[in-house]
Order: sequence, then structure tokens, then C-alpha cells
Amino acid sequence: MSDFPKKQFPISKTVQVCQNRTCKKQGATAVLAKFHALSIPNVTVTASGCLGRCGNGPIVLILPDIIWCSRVQPQLIPQLIEKYL
Repeated sequence: MSDFPKKQFPISKTVQVCQNRTCKKQGATAVLAKFHALSIPNVTVTASGCLGRCGNGPIVLILPDIIWCSRVQPQLIPQLIEKYL
């Protein structure tokens, strides 16, 4: 066992924005673009394949907290950032 204190690393957050066909039809491309435009510190934003919640899109999944956001529109993203990120 080491006498050195353990380093505390912040858990990074990831935002996945579904870019599958149904979500894209519902505006997911604009949602992804808005997240990228805001450049949130210590948060990785990625496009994802189908997240399995078709019909409720655009879908955003925030990890590691496993927060599902449905019917996300670009104008709502600042509120999501304030609340979850």
C-alpha cells in the first residue's frame, strides 16, 4: 500500500446526440451544432448512432450520469447545460 495520497480526477462528462435517421428528421443536426458552438469546458460532445428512443427525438444522453433528454431543441440547450453540466 502506498503512502501517497490518491489523486482526485474529475469525472468528465460526455453529451451524446443521436444522429440516426429519425432524430435527424426531428432536428438533431441543429442540436449537435448548437452544443458544438457553445464549447462547454470539460464536456465532450459527440454524435451517436441510434440511442433506442426513436419517436422522442432529438435524443441527448448525458454520461456518466445517464440523463436522458428527449425532444431537445437548440433553444433549450442553454437550460440543459445550466441544469446538468
